[in-house]
Amino acid sequence: MRSADTAIDAEDVRRIVALALDALRDADPQAWEAKAGTLEWTCWETLEHLADDLFTYAARFGLTRPPMSTMMPFRTSSDRSGGPANVIFVDRASGPEGLMTVVEACGGLLACALRAAPSTTVAYHVFGPSDPEGFAAMAVVEVLVHTHDITQGLNLEWSPPRELCERILKTLFPHVAIDGDVWETLLWATGRIALPDRPRLTEWRWYGTQGA
Repeated sequence: MRSADTAIDAEDVRRIVALALDALRDADPQAWEAKAGTLEWTCWETLEHLADDLFTYAARFGLTRPPMSTMMPFRTSSDRSGGPANVIFVDRASGPEGLMTVVEACGGLLACALRAAPSTTVAYHVFGPSDPEGFAAMAVVEVLVHTHDITQGLNLEWSPPRELCERILKTLFPHVAIDGDVWETLLWATGRIALPDRPRLTEWRWYGTQGA
């Protein structure tokens, strides 16, 4: 059991997905093909990728014994060369609201799966096998930083809860010193920005191994 200042759970997943979608609903419906921040993906592709992350995280915990050394054996594909390789794709005719509906649904699936899974269950992730609480934290950081990417492309504001950013840093980035704004520190730790005393990272990772 983690301490209260590092614990992340299913309710945090639901909460951050809801906040992210609230931030994105004011976007110009015609702007979703803009690049998402510093990524090579469009804003649409990035949010679709986020739905895919949430869904494939949930799928791991639908198994009594999740895989420990490999990804789930889904067939992935890309809509274009250089685009994200996903399991989940959204009908373009449904527009941004349809895309956000799928993201909300995938976030809800993950929250339900995390609640139902025994706390001792461990599943594979490329950054280290982890338990339900670890996957909750990994889902939250995916939502935090990809919403940043998308809002950069859509010219929107995104200012997530600082206490949640701090818990994520302490849980997944224990190697990162927190000596300023925790949101800016998280953006630096995930290669999004430079800080006055820290050049922008060209390689980065989190440390998600928990319960293994």
